[in-house]
Amino acid sequence: MADLNKLIEAARKLGGHKTKKVAVTAALDEYIRRHKREQAVQAFGTFDFDPSYDYKAGHSAREANPPASAPS
Repeated sequence: MADLNKLIEAARKLGGHKTKKVAVTAALDEYIRRHKREQAVQAFGTFDFDPSYDYKAGHSAREANPPASAPS
């Protein structure tokens, strides 16, 4: 447990975080984003695209009917 506390304290200082909780939250957020990015990179080139798909048609449809704003 002492090693864990040392790691958290080092991350807190390095990141300039005021609390251990903020440091851990930031570290977990970064960890998750990095792994999701790695999964996306690994998936690149593993599926086929439809050559007849017209991406421009999708853009014009979205512009004509923009999604409703999320409630605040």
